[in-house]
Amino acid sequence: MDNLDLIDIAKISGLSEEEAHKRIQKYGYNELPSTEKRTFLNLMIDVIKEPMFLLLIACGSIYFVLGDLQEALMLMGFVGVIIAITFYQERKTENTLEALRDLSSPRAQVIRDGKKKRIAGREVVQDDILILEEGDRVPADAVVLSCTNLMVDESLLTGESVPVRKISCGGVIKMDRPGGDGIPSVYSGTMVVQGQGLAQVINTGLHTEMGKIGKSLKILKTEDTALQKESRVLVRNMALIGVFLCAVVIIVYGITRLNWINGFLAGITLAMAILPEEIPVVLTIFLALGAWRISQKRVLTRRSHAIQAIGSSTVLCVDKTGTLTLNEMSVSKIFSQGRFYNVNSSKQNCLPEKFHQLVEFSILASQWDPFDPMEKSLKKLGLDTLSETEHLHDDWTIVREYPLSAELLAMSHVWNSPDGKDYIIAAKGAPEAIMDLCHLDEKQINEINENVTAMANEGLRVIGVAKSSFQESELPGKQHDFVFEFLGLIGFLDPVRPQVKEAVQECYDAGIRVVMITGDYVGTARNIAQRIGLNPGGKSITGLELDNMNNNKLNKIINEVNIFARVIPEQKLRIVESLKSRGDIVAMTGDGVNDAPALKSAHIGISMGGRGTDVARESSALVLLDDDFSSIVSAVKMGRRIFDNLKKATSYIFAVHVPIIGMSLLPVLFHWPLVLFPVHIVFLELIIDPACSIIFEAEKAEPNVMKRPPRSLKEPIFDKKMIGLSILQGIVVLGIVLSVYLIALNLNQGEDSARALCFTTLIVANLALILTNRSWSSTIIENIRSPNSALWWVIGGALLFLGLVLFIPPLQKLFSFGPLHVNDIIICFIAGMISIVWFEALKMFKKFD
Repeated sequence: MDNLDLIDIAKISGLSEEEAHKRIQKYGYNELPSTEKRTFLNLMIDVIKEPMFLLLIACGSIYFVLGDLQEALMLMGFVGVIIAITFYQERKTENTLEALRDLSSPRAQVIRDGKKKRIAGREVVQDDILILEEGDRVPADAVVLSCTNLMVDESLLTGESVPVRKISCGGVIKMDRPGGDGIPSVYSGTMVVQGQGLAQVINTGLHTEMGKIGKSLKILKTEDTALQKESRVLVRNMALIGVFLCAVVIIVYGITRLNWINGFLAGITLAMAILPEEIPVVLTIFLALGAWRISQKRVLTRRSHAIQAIGSSTVLCVDKTGTLTLNEMSVSKIFSQGRFYNVNSSKQNCLPEKFHQLVEFSILASQWDPFDPMEKSLKKLGLDTLSETEHLHDDWTIVREYPLSAELLAMSHVWNSPDGKDYIIAAKGAPEAIMDLCHLDEKQINEINENVTAMANEGLRVIGVAKSSFQESELPGKQHDFVFEFLGLIGFLDPVRPQVKEAVQECYDAGIRVVMITGDYVGTARNIAQRIGLNPGGKSITGLELDNMNNNKLNKIINEVNIFARVIPEQKLRIVESLKSRGDIVAMTGDGVNDAPALKSAHIGISMGGRGTDVARESSALVLLDDDFSSIVSAVKMGRRIFDNLKKATSYIFAVHVPIIGMSLLPVLFHWPLVLFPVHIVFLELIIDPACSIIFEAEKAEPNVMKRPPRSLKEPIFDKKMIGLSILQGIVVLGIVLSVYLIALNLNQGEDSARALCFTTLIVANLALILTNRSWSSTIIENIRSPNSALWWVIGGALLFLGLVLFIPPLQKLFSFGPLHVNDIIICFIAGMISIVWFEALKMFKKFD
């Protein structure tokens, strides 16, 4: 008879870590070839395809035709510098995504050096012993050594949606073809939908069935977000405007000044000034690095939209066990034969005789080498209290296991003793399920429920234990066919995570409601809620009450309920849908196969990385790598920070383009000498690109980021208020730069000197815009000490290069600059800084969110 425990896990050593490492070095990782990284040549071609670089190449070509070799080479040199910056940014983004793909790859549970270990699926090697459990994705082709009720969905390979039953190989290590019921082979990429088993890996990587047919594993996808779609529309519209105005400038300049070559240069300069090519770059970098930064908080981003959505969440629906608590169970209190016994308050080696059988059968109803924290604590209790008694049975043989199911939340193990003729059956599970198995009368049920409630009110997780025996040779098909005797109750204490109370309060400060959804009793849930500072709301709802409630009634009271108890996973979907119907942005945690619908339905599905199944992970947008509630709150904070910094970067981009556009267009319209040539635009881009993609991305969170209500998901990043203030910043800068230019012309300082004054003022104003847009809630003086190393590199580099082009004659000539004196430069610095004084004053009187 197939059973996982027919092969004693404790006696299986598996491969050693050293041997596994050697096999990885020799045969490679257990993965299919992914998309190759772009080479430098591919990346350069992709960069040159961008409109900005096509315009630069067009300008360089015109200078070559005119015989102005120095100007042409300077432009091409700048192209090389910008390609280098872009290459660095792209490589950083690709490396970040590659690291996130590794984190998001399917996991595998193996036996190495005699111990259970969870590793990345890509690290599985031939001859590894896999532990297969419900909800896991099989990481490699393998032969089943032993199993219990093992069912696998092979639709990925066969197209058949009905799961197939697996049996043990009976010692014959041979792979069969996929498809068909009752074979001992499992295949990479398929999903365990029921039961558990042990399997030995036969093939990995390209040698698996999936590898042979050329399918690729699911990896982290960087799908377009609403922000990216919004930005694409903006850039397209601005490009169309740029092309139209470019044509107008060329025609007007050519007709009015009879110089078509300069007209082309002026038109291309204006098109370069108008095109906001930084925006799509910024969004790509912010989303990639944002996912990486969130992963540093132990939260993996599997879908890009979650980065914005998590910062907008209004409700966090969380499990109790392992998320709010440590999932480090210890037996705290037991009940049997009418008496309670506090395990933690007495010497454990003095356990009274009347409790021996309760502990004995709780161990028999658990896995022999337990992985579950609750079963581990039961085994520890047995070793501490029963080691010198006859109640531990190392020589017994397990014959069959009846697993937990949605219909009956109880499991039973059937045992054979060396000298016994009867089967011995041990059962444990939810108290109501155990009472159901024991067929107790109403009076007995009421008495036990009173004791369950008393234990639950102390914050304990409670299970029931029962025993039975069976004499027939053929075991029945279901647990209800045994005659069980109720033995008692066991209460487990699961400590609250240390940071949870502060994290819950932080949620409340941020306008986020916390809802606890648990399979435990109401009393247990309320006790935990009190300990972590969670507002229980008006009342608690149980799963039974939820079943008896229609959707309209649930929608009416959902805002008053923060605790849902005795809830099964299938009911989570109703809770999520009800919250969504009220307009909430819902984040939901889950770890099991049955949690997948709720995780998919929630705006932000959050699966457990530690104890969660691969089904849950693949249905979720985020994965908690350490299953800690405080990590969710950190992710919310990070999501808000990322969105804030995106707005700051785009505000700066809008603001800085206004004076560049103005100083490119106005001289053409009013017949002034041209101020900006393509070389000047490229210089400005060397400041703008790293500023918006590196400086603003690295900005710390605003002090009030978790003190304000969540933003609506419908709120666009390019909202009217932000665009209006940004354009106003740009208009003020344009006014001051234009004033400096016109005053210089009127004072007869010469065209080249006026251009140098104007450009210097524009550079200083550009740096001032960076400084003022770092925060919309604090002034430059308040924010200047905030750490941002990239800021000082960009400012220092800009000022150094400005000094070179102002004072080195060959560069002066290339930039068409006249000589400036120290007084001129001081005036430019003062004028440039004055351009943002009004906005700094506005921040002092009005705090922007």
